[in-house]
Amino acid sequence: MVIATINDILNSLLYGISQSLLIPVLIVLLAFFVYAMVHLGILLSDYYYRRKIKFDTKYLIDLVLSLADCNGSEEITQIVKESKLSDSHKGVLTTIINSSKLGRESRESLARKMVEDEEILAAKKLEKTDIIAKIAPAIGLMGTLIPLGPGLAALGTGDIQTLSQHLIIAFGAAVIGMAAAAIGFTISKIKRRWYEEEISTLDTLAESILETL
Repeated sequence: MVIATINDILNSLLYGISQSLLIPVLIVLLAFFVYAMVHLGILLSDYYYRRKIKFDTKYLIDLVLSLADCNGSEEITQIVKESKLSDSHKGVLTTIINSSKLGRESRESLARKMVEDEEILAAKKLEKTDIIAKIAPAIGLMGTLIPLGPGLAALGTGDIQTLSQHLIIAFGAAVIGMAAAAIGFTISKIKRRWYEEEISTLDTLAESILETL
């Protein structure tokens, strides 16, 4: 008798907790999906911009050769400012150029530290879409399982309409969760490759500037 009472209490508690999570889970799922769609639009815009500026290997080689032919920090600074690099990378290279008062090893350490900081910044930019790619399926699974409890209970009483309503919520949560995860994974994959290419370019240009100066 006592064991049965404890089981009833635990079942009621677990059921109540799970049902109380339904609304927050659905809100998080919708937030993930909206965020993923917004950043998908940003990705497409960035892709169009990258194709427009045509920052390829040939351009990088020409830029490195131009830096090698420079005769002073002012000329190097002007080339960096007129390049197709991002503003943050221009700032890194400008700082390296303006560190002429430091010794050789200190300048190399500064350059290495600033390139590493750009790597950390790129990783931070990918954190949110990485989280969506990894967490959205689990949240979607929660949104699928939680409505099944009341749905099965309604099936036991022959209430088909209530069952269908809960199944619609369950399937919708699963679809949104998987869609958000797929979009987040795609964004992270493509942008990670872009950032790796940009960091590699920045490292090459930093070394070229150090050698020129």
